[in-house]
Amino acid sequence: MLVGKRMTRNPLTTTPDTPVAEALNFMRREKVRRLPVIDKKGMLVGIVSEEDLLYASPSPATSLSVWEIHYLLSKLEVSKVMTKEVITVTEHVPLEDAARIMADNKIGGLPVMRDGKVIGIITETDLFKIFIELFGAREKGVRVTMLVPEVKGELAKITAEIAKRGGNIISLGTFLGDDLTNRICAIKVEGIARDELVAALEPLAQEMIDAREV
Repeated sequence: MLVGKRMTRNPLTTTPDTPVAEALNFMRREKVRRLPVIDKKGMLVGIVSEEDLLYASPSPATSLSVWEIHYLLSKLEVSKVMTKEVITVTEHVPLEDAARIMADNKIGGLPVMRDGKVIGIITETDLFKIFIELFGAREKGVRVTMLVPEVKGELAKITAEIAKRGGNIISLGTFLGDDLTNRICAIKVEGIARDELVAALEPLAQEMIDAREV
């Protein structure tokens, strides 16, 4: 799946000359945690997060009066606290690549660009929603986690056993195992009782890690 299918289209933005306090209030009102910063020509010039804006605010322990604080914040603009070197993606980037970019760079969102313009944003919240969907977290079934050999055809054997018993696979994912010789397989199935599913899959596993109705 590509970023363009799950990004937030036409994201909320701010401008470089917006006062920090105004941008922070806007974020809280709209319940967003980051805003692309767009200049008068509609070009992306930065990105600002709620954390950036909070760090720009005086500490609660400050000796400044409330009037001095309001005055200073009224003069401080987004351009002074935003990140200017923005990492972006296009709508045609695979979701897993966007997630890797965010993880590797320790950032929570990526503006999505087309022809130099911001057309969307993909965030960690979007990825969490995809993760929930990918593993069928909102659907009932039997969830089995097992350690399986890293051998061609092992997943085919597992799915064949489930199909033979009339089960329906809701989700299936694999993860790195203990070493290069195995993998962890997490599979969620409906239409088969827990004990029957475990009995069917146990001979194919190096270890049955967990099995539960969810």
